[in-house]
Amino acid sequence: MQIRSITQFAHPRYPISELVLQKAGTFTRHAKAAFESAGYPVQTVRLATPPFPDYLPLEDLPQAITQMGVKTHGEGFDYVSLGPADPGQIEAYSLIPQMLKNSGHLFFSGHLTTSSGEISLPAVRACAEVIHRTAPLEANGFANLRFAALANVPPFSPFFPAAYHQGKAPAFALALEAADLAVTAFSEATSLREAQSQLIETIEKHAKNLQAIAQTLENAYQMEFKGIDFSLAPFPKQTISIGHALEKLGVPALGLHGSLAAAAFLMDTLDRAEFKRTGFCGLMLPLLEDTTLSQRGAEGTLSVSDLLLYSAVCGTGLDTIPLPGDITPDQIQAVLLDLAALSSRLAKPLTARLMPIPGKKAGDETGFDFAFFANSRVLALPAQPLTGLLAGGETFTIQPKRKD
Repeated sequence: MQIRSITQFAHPRYPISELVLQKAGTFTRHAKAAFESAGYPVQTVRLATPPFPDYLPLEDLPQAITQMGVKTHGEGFDYVSLGPADPGQIEAYSLIPQMLKNSGHLFFSGHLTTSSGEISLPAVRACAEVIHRTAPLEANGFANLRFAALANVPPFSPFFPAAYHQGKAPAFALALEAADLAVTAFSEATSLREAQSQLIETIEKHAKNLQAIAQTLENAYQMEFKGIDFSLAPFPKQTISIGHALEKLGVPALGLHGSLAAAAFLMDTLDRAEFKRTGFCGLMLPLLEDTTLSQRGAEGTLSVSDLLLYSAVCGTGLDTIPLPGDITPDQIQAVLLDLAALSSRLAKPLTARLMPIPGKKAGDETGFDFAFFANSRVLALPAQPLTGLLAGGETFTIQPKRKD
């Protein structure tokens, strides 16, 4: 297990305050040293700001984005999330592809839902157009790695691209890469009960250690520790594969029947563990970041519909999904609407990070040259343009299921 990110939440003001960024940089350097000295490697340090339309004048965006890129890089931040566009400022969505084009380490997102939880059809459409326009900006559609559509996602999630700040007081949180904990627990156990108790015990042990260090930092810097996102994020290696962990429970191949039960079991285990939570604290199934998931996608065992189904019981949505390059905004809009509806009905945050690959069709090999990706094949997307009322411009509510 390692810390994927120490995420600092800060409001850089405008004009951009060098003092704010310097303080943020100083904190993350000290935090990284503290966690690593305790035996927890830190992969990246990241900065998340409030939603960019809330504090950056849209007419000044090109200059502001350049300044943010230079100044945050100088303070040692590996990646920076400038937060989501909001349905209340629909014009901001259309600016995101150009900002992604002009920056290499800045991340963005767009809300599919309003602050009161309504689904915005214009925002769904706008996010689909961002994904479509972003696809040709970099080889293999890689720029879409830095954009996500968000459904009912609150602030202070430390995982990118969903991360964003709220307010002006600085804070921090931890995002973990911990799929190996599940692999170990499920490989060694002789029963489901033992598998569950062993994983809970391991999670709580590490959480206790991490929280003690975080509390010391919080006291020293007077900076709120928001918590740990213990989503069992994977790495493209079998020993850190969440797909491999699920198959260790007895599923012959992820995507076959039984996979939903395995995912629900693992999510129930995470829910039982006690620690200070923030973000998703769910089961991440990023197809291109997981050796087993990428293999099952390449075989045709695992589909987009399967991954959306598993999100109903455990996951964080659709993540790093390779799609055909000729996919249309209308088709993307349909799958994003499904994701938003699932999020609203289940009252849980979900995201979509979709990656159309120019020149590729369903079944083609992906061909990425990126250490954090395991290559797969392009997945088919069974979607056609919406018509009628769902193709309109309304904002509407889907309430969670009644419990009485």
